[in-house]
Amino acid sequence: MSTDKPELKRKHSLAHILRENSAVQGIALISPTAIYMLIFIVLPMILVAVLSFMSRGTYGNVVYEFNFQNYVRLVDPLYFRILLYSLGVGLATMVFTIMIGYPLAYFIARSPARKRSFYLFLILLPFWTNFIIRIYAWIMILRTQGLLNTVLLDLGLIQDPLEILYTPTAVLIGMVYEFLPFMVLPLYTSLEKIENAQMEAAADLGARPWKVFLRVTLPLSVPGMIAGSILVFIPAMGMFVVPDLMGGAKTVLVGNVIRNQFLTSRDWPFGAAASMLLMILTLAFTLYYTRKAGFGEELLV
Repeated sequence: MSTDKPELKRKHSLAHILRENSAVQGIALISPTAIYMLIFIVLPMILVAVLSFMSRGTYGNVVYEFNFQNYVRLVDPLYFRILLYSLGVGLATMVFTIMIGYPLAYFIARSPARKRSFYLFLILLPFWTNFIIRIYAWIMILRTQGLLNTVLLDLGLIQDPLEILYTPTAVLIGMVYEFLPFMVLPLYTSLEKIENAQMEAAADLGARPWKVFLRVTLPLSVPGMIAGSILVFIPAMGMFVVPDLMGGAKTVLVGNVIRNQFLTSRDWPFGAAASMLLMILTLAFTLYYTRKAGFGEELLV
């Protein structure tokens, strides 16, 4: 019995600390997430960063000798053009998803409450199908004898089939289609929170509908637009499946270069350097974008 009492006291003191000390409670709550992030995010990123300064062996093995040439190679005009093109595709995808997603999100947010869940379900429905299958469906639509050309030829709107597949246009279509829900959902969240009373107050003060939109609705929806832009731009920069399947060999993004270095050329250090550069660029874009626009109350000024 005497040996059990110290153990009970220790358990009681531990429970008391957990119950009374808010700092310990916070550490206990965040520890699983912190451990997960350390193992699966931080440590892999450190390994990639270290690998980017190594050298490639004769047979594709990694030689552990410091080598800064992997980053120097990225300044080569060929890779620099690919980088600029990837930035352009990422920005174009972001712009087109905003242009298409904003009216769609506005329509859903202003629909009757009982219909909103159904509309959001329709937005998310394509995610029930495998990503590759959806891309191949677009290939069937855009190819020379595909659905789009067949309909346009039957209607007499065109005389010859449109050459859309395996072009940058096809890549942009596939990217916008893939990332559109990531823009619609944050925009819907921001727009749905705007109360009708705010817009009615602006109208009562003499503002026309377009001015109500520009001075009330649009500023209040900017946080959702920023969140959606980040969710679209970052993965669009590293996408390689859509350019491979819908762009053929004519469209190469940074993601394709990284994939080829790891799986085809077996130049892991150069692929790691390209990955680090891509990560730095996306982080710089995110920091600049959020600092310029912000997420808080200053958007309303």
